[in-house]
Amino acid sequence: MINITPNISIQESEIHLQFVRASGPGGQNVNKVSTAVQLRFDVGNSPSLPGDVRTRLIRLGGRRITQDGILIIEARQFRTQERNRGAAVERLVELIRKAAEKPKPRKKTRPTLAAKERRIEGKKERGEIKKMRRTLPDMD
Repeated sequence: MINITPNISIQESEIHLQFVRASGPGGQNVNKVSTAVQLRFDVGNSPSLPGDVRTRLIRLGGRRITQDGILIIEARQFRTQERNRGAAVERLVELIRKAAEKPKPRKKTRPTLAAKERRIEGKKERGEIKKMRRTLPDMD
């Protein structure tokens, strides 16, 4: 059981880990050992996530979400499977925590009278600058 917030926790069986060979530096080790981790989490069918968290997580996931609703997180920054596994799970937990935060509702506001006057004044000044650029009519 992975605790994310006091109300949300997911079963470890919902997370599927696959180890693949990492690219980049590492000498002979990089060609022999599969240290990079590909974490897969089925957001669309997870019973642990409330509906509003699920929709926000899908939006936050962006390109990492497949069309089937599976979130894929890759971790390859460390040279051991264990540290990459921990990094991938930590990134998943952080993403779900971010999705669990309810966005603050936007309050409609109107510009103040002073702000409107500043805007109009700026437009007038700009118009004056442009007026100075005009060519004078020929006086023949």
